[in-house]
Amino acid sequence: MYNKILMPVVLSEPNSWKRALPVALNLCKTYDASLHVLTVIPDFSMPMVGSFFPKDFSSKAHALLKEELKKFVKENIPEEIKVQRIVADGSPWETIVTIAKEIDADLIVMAAHNKRKFADYVLGPNSAHVVKHSNISVMVVR
Repeated sequence: MYNKILMPVVLSEPNSWKRALPVALNLCKTYDASLHVLTVIPDFSMPMVGSFFPKDFSSKAHALLKEELKKFVKENIPEEIKVQRIVADGSPWETIVTIAKEIDADLIVMAAHNKRKFADYVLGPNSAHVVKHSNISVMVVR
């Protein structure tokens, strides 16, 4: 039923994956699907905001997140699961929808954020936006 499952994570927020990861892993094992783990560097679209960051911010952030994502996969995903790690820039919910299309995912598995933390205010209600705008099935895990 599923071949490619996309699971977005915020590496600094365990609530973004603690409940969703076991569900995604179970689906991967059941359907012999590959897991595509995505983390998004938020796009600071206002030029004024972007001017406060060093010129090499993006390349350093990508390098750091690639290493952190590699560590996350090694520590949390069994070796028998086929995994692709993805680091992308942009609006989190738009990037999730775009990446799902690019990799031809069958399903997006993501956590619902129930607790209001700083990351929720910065990122916004991503789960709701993904559900609304995605052309494929989205499983929101609570």
